Formats: sequence, structure tokens, C-alpha cells
Amino acid sequence: MKVAVFSTKIYDRQFLNAANAQGQHELVFFDTQLNQHTALMADGFPCVCVFVNDQLDAKTLDILSTQGTYLLALRCAGFNNVDLEAAAERKITVVRVPDYSANSVAEYAVGLILALNRKIHRSYNRVREGNFSLDGLLGFDLHGRTVGVIGTGKIGLIFAKIMESFGCQVVGYDLYPNPKFEALGKARYVKLPELLASADVISLHCPLTPDTYHLINADTLNQMKPGVMLVNTSRGALMDTVALIAALKSHHVGSLGLDVYEQEADLFFEDLSNKIIQDDVFERLLTFPNVIVTGHQAFFTEEALLQIAKTTLANIISVEQHQPCPHEIRVPEKMDTRASA
Repeated sequence: MKVAVFSTKIYDRQFLNAANAQGQHELVFFDTQLNQHTALMADGFPCVCVFVNDQLDAKTLDILSTQGTYLLALRCAGFNNVDLEAAAERKITVVRVPDYSANSVAEYAVGLILALNRKIHRSYNRVREGNFSLDGLLGFDLHGRTVGVIGTGKIGLIFAKIMESFGCQVVGYDLYPNPKFEALGKARYVKLPELLASADVISLHCPLTPDTYHLINADTLNQMKPGVMLVNTSRGALMDTVALIAALKSHHVGSLGLDVYEQEADLFFEDLSNKIIQDDVFERLLTFPNVIVTGHQAFFTEEALLQIAKTTLANIISVEQHQPCPHEIRVPEKMDTRASA
């Protein structure tokens, strides 16, 4: 099948070409993001392959459908950037990669916690400048602390296991409880207000839905412990960034680790080092010494990229051969916090 692959980098091409070594598909790579302004580039392609920041709204899908596209292959688990009802109306099949490397994201979340707690980012910069002072680098033992996990699917479950191994008290919140979470040593489910009030560290591992949009907002922030540490490796819009900044300024939030940002589509995966970033909210985040922001790299491991490439091409083959595809997204699909973020 002829496939237009959007939002590609060198590593995307490397792993997709390796998975396509037998030449089953004609892969045509585009650096640009897919949206209503770039959709004409996919003219004549029966399949379009996209990533997290491509915009598949009704207008874009209209153009794709008119041009002959009938398959939309996502190289990711989340599909909040796709108008599924519009796709169904235009008879465009949508498939995704629901599970590529839960370990990579869970481990990265733990890495952010360790770096924030022990101020590793600040210590690294100090030592490079010949400053070996320990002032301002005081951390705390994770052992015995309470860690809250919002979303206990594949990623959240692995994260919880790791934090239990540190000796943490793990509490979870999920609209759809996972029996495997409840089977962990001392992990237990609680209501969201109790999690917010009791946790020293809170990590988000849930998808973005209308119900979870700005789940972390001024109200929920006020319910948290003073000095709480927050980590988000899921979806940027789970957090109200303006409210977060206010909580950081008041010292109510003690530290913040973000691998995602609600307006990241205009920033992440690009080299903007020679440009003036126009997003003042994002720039304000970067001024805090107790904030670490990375560019959506939690998924970025060899194992994850290999699995993404293999599953994406397998999905395309299934649809091309009119076989049932287990990763097809149907409307309406029941969304829950067990879905991989």
C-alpha cells in the first residue's frame, strides 16, 4: 500500500524502513505535520500515517477522503487529535498502537521524580561551573512517602510497581479499577480527593478525554498537600498550565516534571534554538528552578520505536487484506484511564 507518513524524523524513517524491509508498502515520508493546510500533500495516498501532534479534524478528513484516503494509521496510543465521528462518516478506518513500551514511559516518570527530588539538573549545571555547594539541593527519602497514581493501566501499573520497590505507600485513582493494581503489595485505590490530599508525589498516567481535560486545575491543586511534586508524562492538556504556574509561584506546588505540554504542537519535536519562542506561558514555566520540562521523549527508546513501527505496518496490512484489525478504533469507543497514554 502507498502510505503518506507525516511528522517524521530520522529515527521514524529508520525504524519504519527496517520494519518494511520486505517492501510490503511504499512509504513516502513528510517532515511536516498533517492538518487542513498540508492535507493536499497526501493526494492519491490510500493510507495516511500520523503522530500525536497531527490534527485530524473534520476539515482535514474531508480533504483526505476526497483525495482517496480510507485508512488513518496512528503511530501512537492516544487519539484525542482525531475526530472519530467525522472519520466514521467518511468511511475512514482509524487504527492505532495501543501498547508499545509501557516500561519506557513508567521508567521515565520515575527518572523525573528522582531528578526533581535530588535536584540533579541543578547540581549538574553547578558542577560544570565549578560550584560544588550543596545549598539548595536538599531532597527527601522516597521511602515511606505516599505516591499517588492517576490512571492504573499498563503504564500506571508498572510505575506503581517501581515506586513500591522504593518503599513508597502507593495510592491509585481510576474510574475503571485494574485488578492487577489491587494485587500489588500495599497499593490501594482511593477516591480522587483522598489521593490529592494524601500524596507527596502525584504522577499522571491517564488519557486525555473530555472528562480528564484540565484534571489538574486550580481547584484540584488547592486540595493537594503544600509542597507536592507533580509529574505528567501522559497528555499536556490534563493540566491547566496557568493554574500550575500560580501554584508554583505561591510555593504550593513544590516541584513539577513535565514531558508533555498542552500547547506542545507548536514546539515539541522541532529545533527552535535559533528562534524566539512566542509562547509566554511555556517560557514562564522554564524560569522556575524546581521545574523540569522535556520534549515528549518518555516513549523514546529502541524497544518502543521498534514496536511502534511493527504494529503500525501490521495494522495497515490487516486493513489492506480486509482482515479484522484488533487495533481499530471504532465509534463510539469506551474511553477509560486504563488506556496507554
